[in-house]
Amino acid sequence: MRIDDIDDLAMARQVMRLLEQENTRLLTKLTELTDRLSKLLGSDGATQLAIEIVKLQEEKALLEKRLFGRSSEKESQAGDGKKKREPKPGHGPREQPELPIDERIHDFDGAVSCDLCGANVELWDGQFEEAEEITVIQRRFVITQHKRRKARCGCYATVVTAPGPPKLIPGGRYSIEFAVDVAVSKYLDHLPLHRQARIMEREGLVIDSHTLWDQIEALAKHLQPTYDALRGYVVGKPLVHADETPWYLLEKPVKKWYVWCVTAEDAAYFWIRGSRSAAVGKEVLDGYCGVVVVDGYKAYDTLARENKKLTLAYCWAHVRRKFVEAEMFYPVECKVVLDLIGELYALEKQLPNPILLKGDRRREALELRAQVRKDRSLVVVEKIYQWATTQNALPQSALRKAIDYMFGLWGGLQVFLTNPLVPLDNNAVERELRGPVVGRKNHYGSRSVRGTEVSALFYSLIETAKLAGVDPKAYLIYATKKSIDSPGASAFPHVLRPKPPASATPN
Repeated sequence: MRIDDIDDLAMARQVMRLLEQENTRLLTKLTELTDRLSKLLGSDGATQLAIEIVKLQEEKALLEKRLFGRSSEKESQAGDGKKKREPKPGHGPREQPELPIDERIHDFDGAVSCDLCGANVELWDGQFEEAEEITVIQRRFVITQHKRRKARCGCYATVVTAPGPPKLIPGGRYSIEFAVDVAVSKYLDHLPLHRQARIMEREGLVIDSHTLWDQIEALAKHLQPTYDALRGYVVGKPLVHADETPWYLLEKPVKKWYVWCVTAEDAAYFWIRGSRSAAVGKEVLDGYCGVVVVDGYKAYDTLARENKKLTLAYCWAHVRRKFVEAEMFYPVECKVVLDLIGELYALEKQLPNPILLKGDRRREALELRAQVRKDRSLVVVEKIYQWATTQNALPQSALRKAIDYMFGLWGGLQVFLTNPLVPLDNNAVERELRGPVVGRKNHYGSRSVRGTEVSALFYSLIETAKLAGVDPKAYLIYATKKSIDSPGASAFPHVLRPKPPASATPN
């Protein structure tokens, strides 16, 4: 039986127990044979075999943990298991300032008499007992008939027709708002088109998924200039984050492609390609002048070697994950470095986030961050370095791999000490990639190369709208209408940000 064919959880557990017993038997036998062989090979051979045994044991344990264990982030929240979790307070009614209020007055059915004197009660002007109830009004599809008036000259030489609304497709039957609703449902709410078609049919609209695809592809054609301009906007920032994750092109045979993402503090740009090579990263980052926050993937090293104006800042969260994996084998040693990395994050948590501020307050936050990092974070980083240089971990062990990983990135791990714009980790771009990852789980990828292009466009514009604090649906409608009115024009969501009142103090 192949592992991929097992769907039943009980059977999977039974198979895992059998594998565990077999692995234990093989490791015992390997240790016994190693002892015999070491006597023949001498001390060098024995050491090498011991290293191999440690490596096999660690790889086995790590595989089991990845299959059945908790993530390193959840473990850090749970701690050592001895700390009691504080009970979560209950929540009362949550404020809903965005919902419209539909006021309904409930009157008496007929006359009501007094329980004491028997006289009829009189209405008490302006007095009500009030209670709120949140309800839902079902979405409705309607056919809007547009009647464009005609006019003519008395001599019958001229006949004119009043202008109508902008059309997504000339002569098309579906509105811009309809197409945007389909696109947002797929690329923000992750509903595949065939599932949307079934939902729409339940709500009264009979339509097929191919028609829905035609609408979002037409929408994408209008929005292409904005998507193209967005790349320049993002790489014009002094600091960006970059990362990539698998994507699938569902042509036969299915091909493993990759979603790449470069994000700044208020915009994100995605592109999907059939490779994870430096050449693909170069499509967007070629010639970039600034800092790129990344993980340890070597393609970014290649880009930095070719472009001396590009500075790599590496991610402390990825370093931490390596030591969390090694902690199950080296708990004492790893506790030291994990506590020190925790100190770095604790220092950052005490500081205001410059990204959330503007003007003088932003400048002051950056100055404070630079000073704290110089006075306190630098000391912690030096302690981490000293700890790592004193460890005598076996080659190929989890601890040695974690230390080597950290030292391989050491220069870029220190960039944050001298540049207050640089955060400790690459979590910003990982958050942006959650959308494609969830979408990948729901609709599995793209059915064509054109599908990858459309997906990249909508992920870019929707995530940028979210970062700008703008409703993605309202933004896509605005940008599409502007493109139809002025073909080739681009429109970023930042112009739709609500303006602060004149009396407000600027950040």
